[in-house]
Amino acid sequence: MTTTTRTITIPSQLDPVAVFGPVDEVIRQVEHAFPDLTIIVRGDRVAIVSHSKSTESQASRAEDVIHTIIQAAYSAPMDADTVRRLLDQDVLPNKVRAEHPGYGRSAERGRASLGAARSGDARKPRIPGVITFAAGQPVRAKTAGQIAYVNAVDAHTITFAIGPAGTGKTYLAVAKAVRAFQDRRIRRIILTRPAVEAGENLGFLPGTLNDKVDPYLRPLYDALSDMLGPDQLHRYLDDGTIEVAPLAYMRGRTLNDAYVILDEAQNTTEQQMKMFLTRLGFNTTMIITGDVTQVDLAVPRSGLATIEGILGGIDDIAFAHLDAGDVVRHELVGRIVEAYDRHDATRARRNRGKESREDAQ
Repeated sequence: MTTTTRTITIPSQLDPVAVFGPVDEVIRQVEHAFPDLTIIVRGDRVAIVSHSKSTESQASRAEDVIHTIIQAAYSAPMDADTVRRLLDQDVLPNKVRAEHPGYGRSAERGRASLGAARSGDARKPRIPGVITFAAGQPVRAKTAGQIAYVNAVDAHTITFAIGPAGTGKTYLAVAKAVRAFQDRRIRRIILTRPAVEAGENLGFLPGTLNDKVDPYLRPLYDALSDMLGPDQLHRYLDDGTIEVAPLAYMRGRTLNDAYVILDEAQNTTEQQMKMFLTRLGFNTTMIITGDVTQVDLAVPRSGLATIEGILGGIDDIAFAHLDAGDVVRHELVGRIVEAYDRHDATRARRNRGKESREDAQ
């Protein structure tokens, strides 16, 4: 019996966990598709062991699939479900594909995509794949609005994400920042939000300045902790690689080589929004998120509410609008958002009617 081993090494620019998924769940799909082979993962290396000449062709195909997975990881890492679909479409015999719904032409498209990726000519997919992992689960765009949002971030220097609560605006923005940092495309992640209370007065908060502003920034810490783990997050916070700070800390700075996220931007004034946007430096991406229906400011106009009228049409600035259909929390959240939208629309119609009657008098 002839035994041969093919060894594949993951490039140093890639994180093995991002390539093969938590607990190697992605590579296990390849192993399942080729049961006559032995596939071993150790650190950044994968060994494909063929135990006979008859399985050499399978080993070659498995090697191609793994190279495809590695190549995809540079832009949009594949998750286990994506790899399983590709393998089903590429490995199963024609008779099996014909007898199972969901194959046919879609399988042919899948094989064509796989072949393009193997040739190295595949462009970045229009539908983004896994961005990163949070608590062992893949983070990716799930709705049409989220897909448009993520694609806008990839294609523009500044992206505004405007939509109701629960649409993943902040979480996806943090995921994109973490991915860029892990790929070494930027050196820092800076997350900021206005220190504005949501209609309540929290009163005096004890402790240092950081202790006082932490309650306002907790959602950002939570997202980072999910994706990096608490220990790694603390290290990056301690050495300044990741900075989570109130918006007032941005004044007078130029932010280079960074991913900068402004959250809850509906609570900025027009002057604060201008101040933040003009911090943009070289090799920096900015994402601004907010919901114009949840303004907690006691000022006439929100900086987010007016920004599209000011900057709309400028190259390299994108506006992604999400709605109740993009809510990814409990389905009841989507219904609540829709109910409030209907209420606001009804109240606006009543106000217009009242103004018209007053003008007529």
